[in-house]
Amino acid sequence: MNQDAITREINQCISILNDGGLILYPTDTIWGIGCDATREDAVQKVYALKQREDSKALICLVAHQAMLERHVIQVPEVAYDIMDLATKPTTLIFDGPKGVAKNLVARDNSIGFRVASDLFCQRLITKFGRPIVSTSANISGRSSPKGFDSIASEILKGVDYVVNLPSESKQPSPSSIIKLGMDGQVKVIRE
Repeated sequence: MNQDAITREINQCISILNDGGLILYPTDTIWGIGCDATREDAVQKVYALKQREDSKALICLVAHQAMLERHVIQVPEVAYDIMDLATKPTTLIFDGPKGVAKNLVARDNSIGFRVASDLFCQRLITKFGRPIVSTSANISGRSSPKGFDSIASEILKGVDYVVNLPSESKQPSPSSIIKLGMDGQVKVIRE
């Protein structure tokens, strides 16, 4: 796909995100439902579409470590080592989120962030300038789609825009999840 087409897709996504809408987009793992991670109304739409309790936190994608640092009170040093050494997409759960929608924050005042490794996601998030929610494109309790063709029609109809890009994911599987405590504790949630 040429750069003009990619730029058009990014601009369309940003328009939808700025309006509080939902996008369906290919991520560095699987197809995801996304929205502006700073807007409670947009986040609530994601919970409603997924038929998921808002007590189950969603993760967010950031474009780079500097954006991560703007949305976490303190990034533990071990986080940088994990990000540098990870061999697959890895979501880190941090204590003390800031500048994100309150309904994204878990009851224990934590939030999951992943620095996007996918070039489209990096460009989209960089241009948007804020984190984007990234949650699997499925109804809660059902299995995550292995590809675009297995996304349920209610998800396709429930978003405001479907990104028109081929998913180039080599391994359509969810990210690893690691919880980092302020006290330096590291706990693997999902390998």
